[in-house]
Amino acid sequence: MEEQHSQRHSQGFERGTDGPKVIVAGVDGSDSSMRAASYAAGLARRQRSLLALVYVQPVMAGGAALGAPVAEVTDEIAEGIVREIQEAAEKLKGIFEVRWEFHTFRGDPYSGLVSAADQLKADAVVVGASEQAGHRFIGSVAIRLVKAGRWPVTVVP
Repeated sequence: MEEQHSQRHSQGFERGTDGPKVIVAGVDGSDSSMRAASYAAGLARRQRSLLALVYVQPVMAGGAALGAPVAEVTDEIAEGIVREIQEAAEKLKGIFEVRWEFHTFRGDPYSGLVSAADQLKADAVVVGASEQAGHRFIGSVAIRLVKAGRWPVTVVP
Protein backbone atom coordinates (compact mmCIF):
# COMPACT_ATOMS: atom_id res chain seq x y z
CA MET A 1 0.00 0.00 0.00
CA GLU A 2 2.77 2.42 0.90
CA GLU A 3 4.58 1.70 -2.34
CA GLN A 4 1.55 2.70 -4.44
CA HIS A 5 1.19 5.88 -2.39
CA SER A 6 4.77 7.02 -3.02
CA GLN A 7 4.57 6.18 -6.73
CA ARG A 8 1.45 8.28 -7.11
CA HIS A 9 3.16 11.31 -5.58
CA SER A 10 6.38 10.95 -7.55
CA GLN A 11 4.48 11.04 -10.85
CA GLY A 12 3.03 14.49 -10.08
CA PHE A 13 6.33 16.17 -9.22
CA GLU A 14 8.86 17.36 -11.79
CA ARG A 15 12.20 18.41 -10.40
CA GLY A 16 13.05 22.02 -11.21
CA THR A 17 9.66 23.07 -12.56
CA ASP A 18 7.58 23.63 -9.45
CA GLY A 19 9.26 26.84 -8.28
CA PRO A 20 8.24 30.45 -8.80
CA LYS A 21 7.74 31.66 -12.37
CA VAL A 22 8.04 35.38 -11.53
CA ILE A 23 10.14 36.82 -8.71
CA VAL A 24 9.66 40.51 -7.89
CA ALA A 25 12.56 42.33 -6.24
CA GLY A 26 12.09 45.85 -4.92
CA VAL A 27 15.02 48.16 -5.70
CA ASP A 28 15.57 51.76 -4.68
CA GLY A 29 19.32 52.16 -5.07
CA SER A 30 20.09 51.44 -1.40
CA ASP A 31 22.74 48.86 -0.53
CA SER A 32 20.17 46.51 1.02
CA SER A 33 17.89 46.69 -2.03
CA MET A 34 20.79 45.94 -4.37
CA ARG A 35 21.72 42.93 -2.17
CA ALA A 36 18.07 41.85 -2.42
CA ALA A 37 18.24 42.16 -6.22
CA SER A 38 21.40 40.02 -6.28
CA TYR A 39 19.79 37.41 -4.05
CA ALA A 40 16.63 37.42 -6.20
CA ALA A 41 18.77 37.05 -9.34
CA GLY A 42 20.33 33.92 -7.88
CA LEU A 43 16.89 32.52 -7.09
CA ALA A 44 15.64 33.38 -10.58
CA ARG A 45 18.65 31.72 -12.20
CA ARG A 46 18.30 28.52 -10.19
CA GLN A 47 14.53 28.34 -10.70
CA ARG A 48 14.64 29.56 -14.31
CA SER A 49 12.22 32.30 -13.29
CA LEU A 50 11.69 35.77 -14.64
CA LEU A 51 13.24 38.39 -12.37
CA ALA A 52 11.12 41.55 -12.25
CA LEU A 53 13.12 44.39 -10.71
CA VAL A 54 10.74 47.07 -9.46
CA TYR A 55 11.52 50.66 -8.53
CA VAL A 56 8.65 52.54 -6.89
CA GLN A 57 8.84 56.23 -7.69
CA PRO A 58 7.61 58.19 -4.70
CA VAL A 59 4.73 60.56 -5.23
CA MET A 60 5.60 63.76 -3.40
CA ALA A 61 2.62 66.03 -3.85
CA GLY A 62 4.05 68.62 -1.43
CA GLY A 63 7.33 68.90 -3.32
CA ALA A 64 5.56 69.19 -6.66
CA ALA A 65 3.30 71.92 -5.29
CA LEU A 66 6.38 73.92 -4.30
CA GLY A 67 7.79 73.61 -7.80
CA ALA A 68 10.39 70.94 -7.03
CA PRO A 69 11.21 68.75 -10.07
CA VAL A 70 10.19 65.56 -8.25
CA ALA A 71 9.46 63.44 -11.33
CA GLU A 72 12.81 64.33 -12.89
CA VAL A 73 14.70 63.35 -9.73
CA THR A 74 12.94 59.98 -9.40
CA ASP A 75 13.40 59.31 -13.14
CA GLU A 76 17.14 59.93 -12.68
CA ILE A 77 17.22 57.45 -9.78
CA ALA A 78 15.41 54.84 -11.90
CA GLU A 79 17.81 55.41 -14.82
CA GLY A 80 20.80 55.07 -12.47
CA ILE A 81 19.47 51.79 -11.09
CA VAL A 82 18.89 50.44 -14.61
CA ARG A 83 22.44 51.42 -15.64
CA GLU A 84 23.90 49.71 -12.56
CA ILE A 85 21.90 46.54 -13.22
CA GLN A 86 22.80 46.50 -16.92
CA GLU A 87 26.50 46.90 -16.12
CA ALA A 88 26.36 44.03 -13.63
CA ALA A 89 24.45 41.83 -16.12
CA GLU A 90 26.98 42.61 -18.87
CA LYS A 91 29.92 41.63 -16.63
CA LEU A 92 28.27 38.29 -15.87
CA LYS A 93 27.09 37.54 -19.41
CA GLY A 94 27.84 33.93 -20.34
CA ILE A 95 28.56 33.04 -16.69
CA PHE A 96 25.38 33.97 -14.88
CA GLU A 97 22.35 34.18 -17.19
CA VAL A 98 19.00 35.34 -15.86
CA ARG A 99 15.94 36.73 -17.62
CA TRP A 100 15.05 40.09 -16.12
CA GLU A 101 12.85 43.11 -16.65
CA PHE A 102 12.83 46.52 -15.01
CA HIS A 103 9.56 48.19 -14.04
CA THR A 104 8.69 51.47 -12.39
CA PHE A 105 5.53 52.07 -10.41
CA ARG A 106 4.42 55.23 -8.63
CA GLY A 107 3.28 55.51 -5.04
CA ASP A 108 4.54 54.69 -1.62
CA PRO A 109 6.94 51.72 -1.53
CA TYR A 110 4.46 49.27 0.03
CA SER A 111 1.53 50.04 -2.27
CA GLY A 112 3.81 50.19 -5.29
CA LEU A 113 5.30 46.76 -4.59
CA VAL A 114 1.84 45.30 -3.95
CA SER A 115 0.62 46.70 -7.28
CA ALA A 116 3.72 45.42 -9.04
CA ALA A 117 3.42 41.94 -7.54
CA ASP A 118 -0.27 41.77 -8.49
CA GLN A 119 0.15 43.09 -12.03
CA LEU A 120 3.22 40.96 -12.75
CA LYS A 121 1.59 37.88 -11.19
CA ALA A 122 4.49 37.39 -8.81
CA ASP A 123 5.06 34.07 -7.11
CA ALA A 124 7.56 35.55 -4.65
CA VAL A 125 8.76 38.97 -3.47
CA VAL A 126 12.29 39.84 -2.35
CA VAL A 127 13.13 43.11 -0.58
CA GLY A 128 16.02 44.53 1.36
CA ALA A 129 15.76 45.10 5.09
CA SER A 130 14.97 48.67 6.02
CA GLU A 131 18.00 50.80 6.76
CA GLN A 132 15.94 53.30 8.80
CA ALA A 133 15.99 52.91 12.57
CA GLY A 134 12.42 54.15 13.08
CA HIS A 135 10.98 51.23 11.14
CA ARG A 136 11.50 48.98 14.14
CA PHE A 137 8.61 50.80 15.78
CA ILE A 138 6.25 51.79 12.94
CA GLY A 139 6.83 48.85 10.59
CA SER A 140 8.91 48.54 7.46
CA VAL A 141 7.77 47.78 3.94
CA ALA A 142 9.09 44.23 4.42
CA ILE A 143 7.03 43.65 7.56
CA ARG A 144 3.91 45.00 5.86
CA LEU A 145 4.46 42.71 2.85
CA VAL A 146 4.90 39.70 5.12
CA LYS A 147 1.74 40.60 7.06
CA ALA A 148 -0.21 40.93 3.81
CA GLY A 149 0.38 37.19 3.39
CA ARG A 150 -0.17 37.18 -0.36
CA TRP A 151 3.23 35.88 -1.51
CA PRO A 152 6.28 34.32 0.05
CA VAL A 153 8.48 37.29 1.06
CA THR A 154 12.23 37.10 1.52
CA VAL A 155 13.90 39.93 3.43
CA VAL A 156 17.60 40.30 2.67
CA PRO A 157 19.76 42.08 5.27
